[in-house]
Amino acid sequence: MSEKDTEQLQHELSSADTVKEYLAANQEHMRHFTLSEYLSNLLEEKHLAKKTVIEHAEIDEVYAYHIFAGRKRKPARSKIIALALAMKLTHRETQHLLYYAGAEQLYVRNSWDSIIWHALERGLTVRETNELLASLAETEFLG
Repeated sequence: MSEKDTEQLQHELSSADTVKEYLAANQEHMRHFTLSEYLSNLLEEKHLAKKTVIEHAEIDEVYAYHIFAGRKRKPARSKIIALALAMKLTHRETQHLLYYAGAEQLYVRNSWDSIIWHALERGLTVRETNELLASLAETEFLG
């Protein structure tokens, strides 16, 4: 069975007679990950080492390991974005990561978020992204 994308699921939900019918038909496509599980899946899928990702994210090592272990209940959004940049995630993967972290997803009508979106699409590092943020007079930095 092939994986349905979010748009397909939205269409099916809109056309379903009841939400119960929709859920029954799509149970195998629902995602019930914790942030820790999603991060583990990404590491495995992308063949990344946790230690390397943390170094490239330029965030406090203990804080980062707490995120990966699921001990940090509400990690800072900027830390999650730093991890996304370090892992070279797509904007879609980053949106999922932010969702599982309980953080606001990127909103391209927000200038800071637009810069992050651009950085993700261009594969910029955390340092390069911080330099870009500074050059555009944005005050919040990553890492």
